[in-house]
Amino acid sequence: VSSAQAEEAVAEGVRRVWPDAQVSALPLADGGEGTLDAVATCGGELSTCEAAGPLGDRVSARMLVDGERESAVIEMAEAAGIGYSPCTESAALAATTYGVGELILRAVRAGAKTIYIGLGGSATNDGGAGMLQALGAHLVDECGCNIAPGLAGLEHVTSIDLAPALGALNGARIHRSSQA
Repeated sequence: VSSAQAEEAVAEGVRRVWPDAQVSALPLADGGEGTLDAVATCGGELSTCEAAGPLGDRVSARMLVDGERESAVIEMAEAAGIGYSPCTESAALAATTYGVGELILRAVRAGAKTIYIGLGGSATNDGGAGMLQALGAHLVDECGCNIAPGLAGLEHVTSIDLAPALGALNGARIHRSSQA
């Protein structure tokens, strides 16, 4: 269940026992689905844009930007979530975090100097390779060719050049939270 559904169930239970109780709910999240909605209760502006889903299809993904546009919150599940995957072996091998990198770039271009990423709910296991590629990093095989997306490409990596990705971040700091 979502945080909102859990809150409502608890509130309903409390009201059954104490009908006159005043119940205030505060959404919680663990870095996965619902993180943006929970954090948005503290303020900021939700922004929707298009990004690559885990299997390459374009999806609608949101991020939260503070009022001064100095920080952003990105929920990995928005662009690379399990809901976008058929959960097959071939999908698991091909799924990429490229869309998460696209969201990071959008946040940096909007002026964010601090980016918080909730890592839960992902359909991917590429170790962030796709995210790095979206930021401009070069992950290449022994022939100097870019690796394939997803876990399938990782075994072929012989060289990584992070300089373009670090340049694209323009000094922004990235913090992560993940599900336990």
